[in-house]
Amino acid sequence: MPFIPGYWNATGHDAPEFGAAGVLPALDRPDLPFWIVGRGEGTATRLGLAAGGRVSAQPEPGSLPIFGLLPAVYAEWLGDRTFNEAHGTRYAYVTGAMATGIASVPLVCAAARAGFLAFYGAGGLSLERVERDLDTIIATLADAPGAAWGSNLIHSPDQPALEDALVDAFLARGVNRIEASAFMALSPAVVRFASTGLYSDAQGRIHRPNRVMAKISRPEVARHFLQPPPAAMLDALVARGALTVDEARLAALLPVADDVTCEADSGGHTDRRPLSVLLPVIQRLRDQLTPPGGWPRPVRVGAAGGLGDPASLAGAFALGADYVVTGTVNQLAIEAGTSDNARAMLALAGLADVTMAPAADMFEMGIEVQVLRRGTLFAQRGKRLYELYREYDSLEALPADVRQKLEREVFRASVDEIWQECERFWTNREVAQVERARRDPHHRMALVFRWYLGNSNRWAREGVADRQQDYQIWCGPAIGAFNAWAAGTELAQPQARTVAAIGLNLLAGAVRLTRAQHLRAAGLPVPDGALGQPTLAVESYA
Repeated sequence: MPFIPGYWNATGHDAPEFGAAGVLPALDRPDLPFWIVGRGEGTATRLGLAAGGRVSAQPEPGSLPIFGLLPAVYAEWLGDRTFNEAHGTRYAYVTGAMATGIASVPLVCAAARAGFLAFYGAGGLSLERVERDLDTIIATLADAPGAAWGSNLIHSPDQPALEDALVDAFLARGVNRIEASAFMALSPAVVRFASTGLYSDAQGRIHRPNRVMAKISRPEVARHFLQPPPAAMLDALVARGALTVDEARLAALLPVADDVTCEADSGGHTDRRPLSVLLPVIQRLRDQLTPPGGWPRPVRVGAAGGLGDPASLAGAFALGADYVVTGTVNQLAIEAGTSDNARAMLALAGLADVTMAPAADMFEMGIEVQVLRRGTLFAQRGKRLYELYREYDSLEALPADVRQKLEREVFRASVDEIWQECERFWTNREVAQVERARRDPHHRMALVFRWYLGNSNRWAREGVADRQQDYQIWCGPAIGAFNAWAAGTELAQPQARTVAAIGLNLLAGAVRLTRAQHLRAAGLPVPDGALGQPTLAVESYA
């Protein structure tokens, strides 16, 4: 008996294909539905695929029983459709906010025009630079009012005033999406952004103009964003006039975030969690924290980290990710705010060519970031600086030979010269850092060491040739997956690597793999090698 009552008749269409070769048309055209038909009886029944034709309720001469329907698969259907509806995107695909402007103005604009949600990399930049770039994005996308984009708000525990100033800049310009990253707890700034402008309509439905996408890697951090803000924080914001009483009242009825991204083994700040473990844990936590009647605005859970080829995207969606976020691979895009030197180094990397190194912004806390190891000595030198910071209380306590080696081989400048630069920088950015350093020699030491960590990223972005051994390039193992997948294809050519081409082809490949899994689930054979390299369409896949 067929599984679906009905029989397929060729009526002028090609005869169905049986065996492994018969599934290739379905892999090549995932946008077409196919009938799953059978030939033979009992355990000897062989399944094949048929396109078109005519369906009848009763068997006819030459007809075949129908065992199922293989549905079409589109890139637009991957993930949770509410993500696209909420953000106005074509795809449940996000280009993450690579800090220091690596997720640049051109990258954000190109990604948003391609139908992605794009975040600008504001982390580590001055307020003036961020404001200028936000204004440029707004002007550039003025002819694309539906383009979806936002900005990064990176947690700055030692610079709360900067967080507040960034939120002021976002709200003043109508930037209504942020990617909140590196948070360990909620700050008043991120709660203020999420709560400003909340209102309820005549039907009692709550509307939130501003959306928070929280990037997390631990359940204890996710918990903060999956629930309403603490009452004490809301009361304090009302007391200082940062929120109205009504905004605070409505904020207490909503989780802080609309979307929570599970950041697995990624570049930059990362706990290097496996996505297959992290994502289900956070999904269950989301469900546990959702009240019986549900939130007025359900929280979506997405995936990031290790997403560098179609298989990883397809796997994330198969795990139930509502959307995916890419980062490391977008540094290869011609629009990324980094140098050709850095891109060339990334293009040679394998999945094992990454390592951990101290983070400039959280150096004193011992926080690390994942960086490229191949072709650079940054990680080793950065770790040595942290060891010295832990071992000695001040620059003056360093042994003379150690200090001379640092000045000669790492800094290429004297400690005194570097401190003068630090004084100028922090006086303009946050004078409290200079005042603290004058009182605390250990903090002064940290600022000098952070000079190297911060500049190493700038040298990479600007392509300073004689500093290549000191390049700090944030990078996860996804780069190796991308390079292996793109080898020998059009995307192996640097000039073809636009952010749209990278994203659209990753999605096209994920569609093909998803179709292959549908075939397997239906009992059809998938030939060896059919899942290797999807045909690359560069930017024509739309």
